[in-house]
Amino acid sequence: MSTITSYLKKHTNPPVFLISGALLILMVAAASIFPDTFSSAADATQNFIATYFGWFYIFSTTIFLIFVVVIALSRWGKLRLGKDDSTPEYDTWSWISMMFTAGMGIGLVYYGVSEPLMHFKNPPVVQGGTPQAAESAMNYTFFHWGLHPWAIYIVLGLALGYFSFRKGLPLRPASAFYPLIGDRINGPIGHLIDILAVFGTLFGLATSIGLGASQIAAGLNDLFGVSDGLSTQLLVIGVVEAIAIVSVMLGVDAGIRRLSVINMWLAIALAIFVFIVGPTLYLLSNMATDTGYYLQHLVQTSLNIFSDEKGQKFQKAWTLFYWGWWISWSPFVGMFIARISYGYTIRQFILGTLLIPTGASLVWFVIFGRTALFHMLHGSDAALMNADASHAIFVLMDQLPVGQIVAGAASVLTIIVVTLFFATSSDSGSLVVDILTNGGDPDPIWQQRLFWAVMEGAVAAVLLIAGTVGGATQGKDPLSALQTAAVTSGLPFCLVLLLMCWSLTKALKQDDGVAALPKLKFAEPPHRQS
Repeated sequence: MSTITSYLKKHTNPPVFLISGALLILMVAAASIFPDTFSSAADATQNFIATYFGWFYIFSTTIFLIFVVVIALSRWGKLRLGKDDSTPEYDTWSWISMMFTAGMGIGLVYYGVSEPLMHFKNPPVVQGGTPQAAESAMNYTFFHWGLHPWAIYIVLGLALGYFSFRKGLPLRPASAFYPLIGDRINGPIGHLIDILAVFGTLFGLATSIGLGASQIAAGLNDLFGVSDGLSTQLLVIGVVEAIAIVSVMLGVDAGIRRLSVINMWLAIALAIFVFIVGPTLYLLSNMATDTGYYLQHLVQTSLNIFSDEKGQKFQKAWTLFYWGWWISWSPFVGMFIARISYGYTIRQFILGTLLIPTGASLVWFVIFGRTALFHMLHGSDAALMNADASHAIFVLMDQLPVGQIVAGAASVLTIIVVTLFFATSSDSGSLVVDILTNGGDPDPIWQQRLFWAVMEGAVAAVLLIAGTVGGATQGKDPLSALQTAAVTSGLPFCLVLLLMCWSLTKALKQDDGVAALPKLKFAEPPHRQS
C-alpha cells in the first residue's frame, strides 16, 4: 500500500487521477451493462442543453473569437511563450502539422463531403437542391469548421502556454486561474477544473474516434465487401488504438511529430488528386466566392438563433453539436498546441493557430464539398444523394472521371489518411490526459500513457455500443451517444473558458514584458523525450 501511495504522489496528481479514472471506469461499466438506459439519458440531456443553453454556446463562441483577435492585435502580442529571448522548440511545418492533425483531422475527412451535401439537401433557410442551397451549405460548413473552433482552442492553449512557459506554473488548466484564486489552484477548485478537462478531452476524443472507426469500416465495406457494422468498427478501434499506443509510447519527437508530418503530406496528396481530376475551374472560382460569402456574413451567422422549428432542428443537430464538441475537445487541443508552442510570440501563436488551420480547412471543404455539389448541380447522382456520412467520400471517389483502379487507389489512400488522423488524435489525446492527471508534467511516464491510451479507446467503444444498441430501439443515429457526450461535457467547460479569458486578461495587464505575478518565474523549455 505504501508503494502505491508513494507512486501516486510521485507520478500523479492523486485527486485528479483517482477521481477521473474511477468515474470513467464506472461510466464505461454502466454504458456497457445498460446501453438502452444510457442512450435514453444521453438523448434527454442533449435536448435539455439545446433547449435551455443553446444561446449560451452561441454567444460564448463568438466572444472567444473576438477575445483572441483583440489579444493578437494588442501590445501583448509581442510577448513570448517563454523567456523574452526564447526561440520556438519546433520548426513551423512540424508545428503546423501537429496542430492541424490533432485539432481537426478525422472530422475533416468524415464531413468533407457529407456535411455540404446534407446542408444542400436540407438547408435551414433556403430551398434545398438549388444553387442558393449550395451557397448556404458551404457557408455553414465554413462556419462550423473555420475561425470559431480554432478561437476556442486558442483561449485554452494561450492561457496554458502563457502561465506555464512564461510564469513557471504546471501545464494544467487550473494554472490559468492563478490570478483569480492564487494557490487554491492546488486545492479542490483546481482539481475540479482539471477533472472537467479530463472528461471533456476523453468525450471529445471519443467522438472523433467513433467517426473515424465508422468511416474506416465504411471504406473497407465499399472496397472489399467487409461488413461495416458494430463488430468491424470495434475491431478498427482496437487496431488503430494499438498504432496510437506505439506512437504515444515513443513520445512527441519520435512518435507524434513524425506521424503527424507523414499524415499531413498524405492528406495534401489526396486533396491535390481530387482537385486535379475534379472540376478544377469550378473549384477555383468557388474557393474565392465561398470564402467571401463566409467572411461577409460571419457576424450574422455567428449570432443567429433560429426561432422556427426547421432552423432550431438544424441548429441543434449541427451548430450546437459542433460548439459542444469543440469546447469539450479544447482541453486536449489547447493543451497540446500549448505543449508544442514554446518560444512563439503570442501574436504568432494566435494568428498562426487561427488563420493557417482555418485556411487549410476551407480549402479542403471546397475541394471535397464543392466537387460533390458540382455533381449534384450538374445532373443529380442518386448514389451520392443517398450516401450516408461514412460512405459519402468513397462514393465521391467512384464518381470522379478516372478509371476504377485509380478510384480504388484513392479510396485506399483515404482510408490510410483517416487511420493516421485517428492515430494522431488518439496519441496526442493520451499524452494530454496524462499531463492533466499527473499535475502538469509535460513528459509523463510510459505506464500512465499506456493506461490513458487504453481508457480512451474503451470510452469510445462503449459509447459506440450504447449509441448502436440504444439507438436501434429508438430510431437514432448510432453516433448519437458520442455526440451527446461531447455536447454535455462541453457545457461546464464553456464557463471555465469564459473565466479563463478574464484571468488571462488580468495577468497580461500586469505583464507587458515583465513577469509580475507573485511567486512565479519564467519556465524552462519542455524536456524533449527521446
